[in-house]
Amino acid sequence: MTTAVAPSAASSRSEAPRSAPMPVAAHLEEATRRAVWAAVAIALGAIAGWFLYEPVMDLVRTPIAQIAAERNASLNFDSVTGAFDLHLRVALVAGFVLSSPVWLYQLFAFVLPGLTRRERRYVLGSVGAAAPLFIAGCATGLLLFPHMVSVLAGFASAEDSTILDAGTYIDFVLKIVVATGIAFVVPVLLVVLNLAGVLPARTLARSWRYALVGIVVFSALATPSADVLSMFLVAVPMSGLFAAALAVAALHDRSVARRTTAPAGEEPPCSA
Repeated sequence: MTTAVAPSAASSRSEAPRSAPMPVAAHLEEATRRAVWAAVAIALGAIAGWFLYEPVMDLVRTPIAQIAAERNASLNFDSVTGAFDLHLRVALVAGFVLSSPVWLYQLFAFVLPGLTRRERRYVLGSVGAAAPLFIAGCATGLLLFPHMVSVLAGFASAEDSTILDAGTYIDFVLKIVVATGIAFVVPVLLVVLNLAGVLPARTLARSWRYALVGIVVFSALATPSADVLSMFLVAVPMSGLFAAALAVAALHDRSVARRTTAPAGEEPPCSA
């Protein structure tokens, strides 16, 4: 006579069943609640960003000062409210960056109810990786933009003046910074989608060519300068992060397949 052996308590705890499907209204309520928390965090970060305006502007003025050493160059405000609008815009983007750990957590935590306990730990760990990656991406954008400005402004002759609209110039800089920050987080989002069972590793593996083309195109758009070096300084880290996301997803899928098939292949013990 044979008897089945119950799974261990530790195994059952780590493999707690997924939560029951939530109705659409509950999903909307959950999304609204998390969006409010993210908005509050960004608002608080923007308050701090308001006081960081001068250090930020000193940084973004650096390439303008370098150009001014060769010819007339300056930032220009074309309206009375231009300086205030710029101050507010910089504060909001600074708040977006400073509050990134909070809104990234709210974004990833939205998928937690559909995961097992083990997968929830993985997602929470992903948040710990996403926030530093976002900040690292923003830092990469800050390092690249002075070179881009110098290259693009270099197309003007020495007799020309470089009088830049302040709002347009800051938009250019902030778009580069935020775009590179978000791009560095995308691989973590791919891992979270894999943990949620939405994006299998084999799908990622099959689409690596499209991903590589997308990375190159994005890098070219995010670094609108004439040199190829800036594009590769964005494309290479993004390609490495995509490869790392693919490796993590493959390991997770292999682990899930092993846990799923192991009980069926085991011979149940015999009892006297």
